Amino acid sequence: MTSCTARFLAVLIASTGAGPGPAHAAATLPDFGAATFVPGAAVDHPYFPLLDNLTRIYVGEKNEGGEIVTERFELTVLGAGPTILGVATTARRDRAYEDDLLVEETLDYYAQDTAGNVWYFGEDVTNYVYDDDDNLVSTHNASAWLAGQNSALPGFAMPGALTPAFNYYQEFAPFDAALDEGTVLAVGVELSLGIGDFDDVLVIYETSALDPDAREFKYYARDLGLVFVEEGLSVDLSEADFSIELVSTVPVPAALWLMGPALAGLCLRRRPSDDLARVALAV
Repeated sequence: MTSCTARFLAVLIASTGAGPGPAHAAATLPDFGAATFVPGAAVDHPYFPLLDNLTRIYVGEKNEGGEIVTERFELTVLGAGPTILGVATTARRDRAYEDDLLVEETLDYYAQDTAGNVWYFGEDVTNYVYDDDDNLVSTHNASAWLAGQNSALPGFAMPGALTPAFNYYQEFAPFDAALDEGTVLAVGVELSLGIGDFDDVLVIYETSALDPDAREFKYYARDLGLVFVEEGLSVDLSEADFSIELVSTVPVPAALWLMGPALAGLCLRRRPSDDLARVALAV
């Protein structure tokens, strides 16, 4: 599957040294001890806003062993989350579906410091396992981690200073197999999707030292957040196996929005490209 988006960004990476290779800087572990947080402060980063009561719905199709599978993701801000390492967080729910079967449900915890960095404090995860007839047979909590447990530390969900080629840990939980990294690739990109045209888009390149084959581009629109993802990038980053895009936003029922404050009292525990887009630098 060819992606004009991935091909363009592969050229950009090669020219800036922001991606894999000798020029690619080692990931920076954000200094949590130096960060200052104001209790109850909103997460209002222009590229990572957690402010509204809308569910953002993302859809894409991928080929799995010759079978086309439709994937859908739903991101919903729930409001106040638990206090982690002394910081009051905001909780967002991420539900993942494959052909309308719920396969993963995650609660992610974030907070923004006074410098504008959005920190990622961990995730409670439930993975759902089905048999061949789509009957639920079990659940497990693989990939769950929380800052302050098992020597895990928070990372940047989104840095405040969007310096090109800045490479940083998004999560640092080596004992829980969570070491995702992000690299600021470009700001000021134009992107055209079915839901609309966007300019001043931010592009983040993501990978992990624990899984060198996990390579993807994420695209964030100003004042909206994540709008497009290309996953399964080839080694030279010019091809993507799978893309998923924002297709709609829908209001969250008031009862669900009001659940957010209840999360603040959670007892934390350790749980056992199609050519869909064109991208060009903004003039």
